[in-house]
Amino acid sequence: MKKIVITLAFALGLTGLHAQSRTEKTTGNDFNKWSIDLAGGFNKPQRPMTSDYFTSTPSPYVADLGVRYMFNNKFGLKADFGYNSFTGKNNSIDFDSKYYRADLQAVANLGRIMNFETWTKTIGLLGHAGFGLAQLENKDLHVKDRMGNFIAGVTGQIRLSDRFALTGDFTTILNASQNASFDGATTGDTRGFTGILFNGTVGLNVYLGKNIKHADWIVILPNADEISALESKVAGLEVLANKTPEKQVIIDKVVAPVVVVEKDLMKEMINDKYYSVYFDFNKSTPIENSTAAIDVVLTYLRKNPSASLDILGYADQVGKSEYNEKLSNLRATNVKTILEKSGISPSRLNVIPNGADTSIQKDSEEARRLARRVTFRVK
Repeated sequence: MKKIVITLAFALGLTGLHAQSRTEKTTGNDFNKWSIDLAGGFNKPQRPMTSDYFTSTPSPYVADLGVRYMFNNKFGLKADFGYNSFTGKNNSIDFDSKYYRADLQAVANLGRIMNFETWTKTIGLLGHAGFGLAQLENKDLHVKDRMGNFIAGVTGQIRLSDRFALTGDFTTILNASQNASFDGATTGDTRGFTGILFNGTVGLNVYLGKNIKHADWIVILPNADEISALESKVAGLEVLANKTPEKQVIIDKVVAPVVVVEKDLMKEMINDKYYSVYFDFNKSTPIENSTAAIDVVLTYLRKNPSASLDILGYADQVGKSEYNEKLSNLRATNVKTILEKSGISPSRLNVIPNGADTSIQKDSEEARRLARRVTFRVK
């Protein structure tokens, strides 16, 4: 019976780790990857422009339609189509030109790359760049100029829901081999990137797919290998529990008396940090899925009334050391309070604030989640 309880308790702790991954992050592909990007706004053709031809600053209007696919939560591809209208304003000579383009762009989720999730869950930032083809037309002047282009820009995002995000984008387009000016009044034979066009738009990301969240807003933790290793340890403990008798008999020598040693596997597992209590950033209340770890320790203390417990608190390295010391103490004290209210005498519980855990990299938000914890040491 003892062997079964040990194995089930360890599995319960591992289940809590899996649940934490589902709540705060993901290690798999359970997120949406496709989106439709709609936008409209203003533009400003910079050059080439014929003398006495110009547009207002900014000038209407531009429309964009794109389809985006994210390989993961940081990188993807986008195919998009754009339409720009250029007309003379104020003291300009009248003209009416149209600019059509199609581009294939690489997309980088700068919000995830720069760990925006450490301070916001609603603001995002995308970077995009690529190449495409374009055509400039002025029907009044019978101009139809085909060219290549390079396009690059940044897109700010405000998440409205799991299906929609409001966007604001600034994009620069460089045209190669643009022979006609944007107004269409001047033509020539040019080479290289001579045309420059600026676009500013406001739009909407529409997220598609059967999953809850899109890649723009999820955090992928590189702990799949860690979970797999823990599962292997469960299997190993099951084998060990089946092979280990309730009382191990160790014979030093044939003539020596028999020494009976009871191996306390549960104590070893607690002291080896198989059971940890985790916390959200800058919080001192345990996350819901850490209840399993506290319950295992509570059960052990109830069954071993002579045992005492050190409760070790930790914080990540973000912030000043004095604050992290205080936060780690508060986390350990809150866990102690839970055990006290569950019937454990305060005299058996000792709080040890350890401040920031320097063994975990400071620049990785995913790793810092593992630093925000409380561990235990049975004495």
